[in-house]
Amino acid sequence: MRTNDLFMSAAEISMITGMSEAYAYKIIKQLNKELQEKGFMTIRGRVSKDYFQERIYGAKEVK
Repeated sequence: MRTNDLFMSAAEISMITGMSEAYAYKIIKQLNKELQEKGFMTIRGRVSKDYFQERIYGAKEVK
């Protein structure tokens, strides 16, 4: 399993959403804050791909 399979960067989020990378970093910061409040460890500048999909698309699994 590669890191790219688990985490997303601001560049990836920017491409998916059509938003700027600066705004993508704000999204990452907010999502990581939510994860930290739930007791999870986070990586600065990256966000869990699964959590991103759950929060953006409203589903735990996107097909």
